[in-house]
Amino acid sequence: MTIINVIVISIALALDASAVALSLGINRKIEDKDILFLIFIFGFFQSLLAFIGGSLGCLFNFYIFALPSLAGGIVIIFVGILMIQEGFSEEKNINKFTLFMKMLIGISVSIDAFVIGFSIFNSINSLSIIINYSIIIGLITSFLTSLSFNISKKISKIKFIREYADFLGGIILILFGIKMILF
Repeated sequence: MTIINVIVISIALALDASAVALSLGINRKIEDKDILFLIFIFGFFQSLLAFIGGSLGCLFNFYIFALPSLAGGIVIIFVGILMIQEGFSEEKNINKFTLFMKMLIGISVSIDAFVIGFSIFNSINSLSIIINYSIIIGLITSFLTSLSFNISKKISKIKFIREYADFLGGIILILFGIKMILF
């Protein structure tokens, strides 16, 4: 496996996290400290789960393959529903966006990295190479996630999007969650 292959895989893995970051970032009530934490968490879990999957090899590849999409999709749909619910609420703060929820989102967008570790990194015999590849995955995910948050902050300045950010972000997350479950 070449470094170019790892970069392409990393970009593909980061798309889930970037889409979620774009949806969450449209919400202008999200604080900068939450954004920085999510950027770190998305990259961390992508890296960690790719490493664990690669280290364990293909032992459970057959059994785990369908689980990431279902579990991740359910979590993403749940967050989308919470965002829409907040759009109807008179109280305008993200009190449901707890540390647990952020960690759960980070894990749900990273489960596919676990499967990649199982299915692609399982033939790598060097633990140091698996570590290096996992770090590359995490760094690229963090970079693309931060890019998505920056884009969403620019988009959220548009009046229509600003007024309906909770609804738009929630609908996007629900559709994305359904896509994760079905495809």
